[in-house]
Amino acid sequence: MVRKLKFNEQKLLKKTDFITWETDQAGRQNEMMSKYGVTKREHYVLYNKLASKARELADKLKELPPNDPYRVKRTRELIGKLYSLGLIASADSLERVGKICGSSFARRRLPVVMKKSGMVNGVNIAADYVEQVGPLIFWSRESGRPSCERPRIPRHEKLPGKNILEADAITWTRGSKIREKVLDYNNARDDFDLS
Repeated sequence: MVRKLKFNEQKLLKKTDFITWETDQAGRQNEMMSKYGVTKREHYVLYNKLASKARELADKLKELPPNDPYRVKRTRELIGKLYSLGLIASADSLERVGKICGSSFARRRLPVVMKKSGMVNGVNIAADYVEQVGPLIFWSRESGRPSCERPRIPRHEKLPGKNILEADAITWTRGSKIREKVLDYNNARDDFDLS
């Protein structure tokens, strides 16, 4: 039994619905944001929305008949794009698309990739490097040499593709002090390197 609300309590709570309310996932969100170095809550919310859109699209494709050429074509396109981004492990079926979540997107962020490749010790340190310094370049697969312009992924919330990781394409720029220290430590520094 609940007592009747007083007049001032009714005024304060007139827009509150006590029957249905959204579940609060702030604890899990905070945990995932700190784990993957996401600084803005809006980015993690966006990753969750993208994941839910991909799952909805997969569910709608599953409703179509299996032999429909439209379903086969769109399924192949969806799985190919998600696989090339590295969000699913293999491009075999739509069931893998149903398992995508916001942390799948967060795992593909550049600071997390830098941490996994051993360039830095922590995701937060990598996020600081990418935000402030930006000393990264990408090796082009075609020419096999580094590009001299700004990085193709200048902000840490961008997601590098799976082919960038397979080729170990992320490295420090030529003029970076960190690169010089790493090369000195590994005794791999070239004496004739001008930059």
